[in-house]
Amino acid sequence: MSASDEILDIVDENDQVIGQAPRGEVYARGMRHRAVFVLVRDAERRVFVHRRTAVKMVFPSLYDMFVGGVVGAGESYDDAALREAEEELGVSGLPRPDPLFKFLYDDGTGRTWWSAVYEVRCELPVRPQAEEVAWHAFLAEGEVERRLGEWEWVPDGRAAYERLREGDRRPEADR
Repeated sequence: MSASDEILDIVDENDQVIGQAPRGEVYARGMRHRAVFVLVRDAERRVFVHRRTAVKMVFPSLYDMFVGGVVGAGESYDDAALREAEEELGVSGLPRPDPLFKFLYDDGTGRTWWSAVYEVRCELPVRPQAEEVAWHAFLAEGEVERRLGEWEWVPDGRAAYERLREGDRRPEADR
C-alpha cells in the first residue's frame, strides 16, 4: 500500500471524527485530519533537525525540527507519536513521547490539521529513513534559533515550534 492509500480520519473544527478517506484524497481536497509532531532531544538536550526528502507529499525538501506525520484512522495521537518517532529515527524502544499541547494548524489555503505536539528523549543511535530524511543532525537550541532565519522550514512545524517557544502547552480548547 502506498502512502497516498493510507486511510485517515477526517475531523471537524473540534477534532471530532466525521469520516475517513485515503491520504491522497485528503491532501488533494484539503480535508482536515490529524497529525503528530515529536521534538526529539538527545542526552545533551540538542534537538533533532532534518531536511525532508524531495519526494515527500507535503513540504518536500524543507527543514523540520520535529519528526512525525499523520495519525492513521482509529489510531490515537499517543500511539502515532511513538510510531512516527521510531519510524523516522530508525530506532525501536523509545520511551513514550510526552504530550505537550494540541493546536489546529490552518494555513488559510486549505491545508489544515489538528496537531498534537510531543517531546521525547532519544539516547539511541539514530538511523533515519532514507525515504523520509535527506539530512539530519542534533543541534543545540541556539543553533536551531539561528537557523530559523536562514533555512526554509516546514510551516506547520515552524508554527508548532513558535507555540512551544512561547510556552503554549495547553490544548487549544482550554485557551
